[in-house]
Amino acid sequence: MSPEPFHVPVLVHEVVEMLAIRKEGTYVDATVGLGGHAEAVLARLGPNGRLAGIDRDGDALGHARQRLGDERVLLAQGGFSGMEELLASLGIREIDGCLFDLGVSMMQLRERERGFSFLSEERLDMRMDRRQELTAWEVVNRYPEKEIERVLREYGEESRARRIARALVQRRREGTITTCADLAGVVAAVYGGRGKTHPATRAFQAFRIEVNRELDELRAGLSSALGMMRTGGRLCVISYHSLEDRIVKNFIRDKAREGAAKVLTRKPVTPGLEETRRNPASRSAKLRGAEKV
Repeated sequence: MSPEPFHVPVLVHEVVEMLAIRKEGTYVDATVGLGGHAEAVLARLGPNGRLAGIDRDGDALGHARQRLGDERVLLAQGGFSGMEELLASLGIREIDGCLFDLGVSMMQLRERERGFSFLSEERLDMRMDRRQELTAWEVVNRYPEKEIERVLREYGEESRARRIARALVQRRREGTITTCADLAGVVAAVYGGRGKTHPATRAFQAFRIEVNRELDELRAGLSSALGMMRTGGRLCVISYHSLEDRIVKNFIRDKAREGAAKVLTRKPVTPGLEETRRNPASRSAKLRGAEKV
């Protein structure tokens, strides 16, 4: 079954307007996913415009290829840190705009075998690119206690990082922590129950970021995108948690101070009430933008 019925791109109108698309321009969707934002950008391009779609997830690229099906679209698999090489392989050296829509997709969450969901009885995985070796299983079962605590504190901003790390190491003595449900159960036991959000939310975020090196990738991607951009090109980034948003905010601020960019969003653009009603997953989204000068 196609995943598109549950794929709802966030802040589509706001992104398209902020990109200020030139009909004959070259644009990059650095997290093309299932192609929702890309489709909206493509609708604004002329016959000589180009859209490059990048994603670490080969499955998502397959869906995007099927959905977009346009000779103006070029797709490549890889991470942000390899953006310049990926785009060069597509014959692209300069761009007029770039979008990053960060975080895990609903497709990845709903495909239980990907190992992102609290409820999954599949083996811990969390890789966005399944070609890489490191998985959440290795992090949870092989990292020393101090390293697990660091990951939880640094990438999950988890207040009970030490207790959770200790509980995971104790649980490992009884046998491996194999599935997402196993991991979620250990964290939930530390919290002693459930609140409004699942108690393992921050832990899962932390391990996912560690596995995919998401923050390092983001820093590299932002730098590459702005570096390849023509004067007047636009950078748009949608983030979903404070760690990502802080990196984006500081990057844009620093480039503005250097005279390399102009800030387009003094405050982040967030979804309105109608969008959050239609798509509750959009609630935490923050869109920031900059223009190359």
